[in-house]
Amino acid sequence: MPLADHLRELRNRLAKAMLAVTIASVAAAFYSQELMHLLASPVTACEKGVLETGGKCATIVYTDLLSPFTTTVKVVMMAGIIASCPVWFYQLWAFVAPGLHRNEKKYTYYFAAAAVPLFAAGAYLAFVVMPVSMKVLLSITPDTAANFLEVDKILDFAVRMVLIFGFSFELPLLLIMLNAAGVVTGRRMAGWWRGVVMGIFVFGAVATPSTDPLGMVALAGPIIVLYFMAVGFSILNDKRRARNNPDAELDDDEASDLDLTPGDIGEIESVPASRVLPEQAHGSRSERLNGYDDVT
Repeated sequence: MPLADHLRELRNRLAKAMLAVTIASVAAAFYSQELMHLLASPVTACEKGVLETGGKCATIVYTDLLSPFTTTVKVVMMAGIIASCPVWFYQLWAFVAPGLHRNEKKYTYYFAAAAVPLFAAGAYLAFVVMPVSMKVLLSITPDTAANFLEVDKILDFAVRMVLIFGFSFELPLLLIMLNAAGVVTGRRMAGWWRGVVMGIFVFGAVATPSTDPLGMVALAGPIIVLYFMAVGFSILNDKRRARNNPDAELDDDEASDLDLTPGDIGEIESVPASRVLPEQAHGSRSERLNGYDDVT
């Protein structure tokens, strides 16, 4: 299509995606109280009317006049984006798919089908670890101080945990994509295991907002398991590729083995003479017509 038609289609796809997000956000607004309660549930809240010092509990507060409204809008919009993800994912796919080949579409289906459950598993694990992480962070509070937590801070903490855990679970899928594209082999990935395991633990310690070892292990442990699963899958894929193409493991500047044994070419096939033009029918075959000696 011309560029203007592509831009027009992109505009229509974006409009449909934004409409789906808006409808889902409006529907989520009716459950805003439940969503706010879910957001604050990982925090050990103090009893009403009781102000306790130390790190046993925390009091959730708003520190600005507009904070209740703005925080509710953020939570509702986030819920709308998550709830409408099948619609805007489809709009994105419908815009990109016409430019892909059949094999590319097939691999895209596979990777998309694996990416969504992996991200969901990471997000679920983040919600499991979040209460423990918050308790550890609150436990550092001195006995002479009390904890007052802003809802905006809790929202930022929850979003950061979900995104870190969700996208971290996509690392093995990225390795499988590189192996399927022929960039890296499974044997080479297996040789990296010491550095990868160390790097994953360091990433888990730095990426998690909490400082407790449980959050680091909860993030690093599943990623390491998924990494070795990706290595095993890549090794099996390399073996399958080697069976289909014996020269697949050769470097670009390495010559493949050629079978130079002479073979029988079989019976010689006779080639009929090309037909001549009517104007050449009574003349010599060497006679040329407009520079040509046959029908061509």
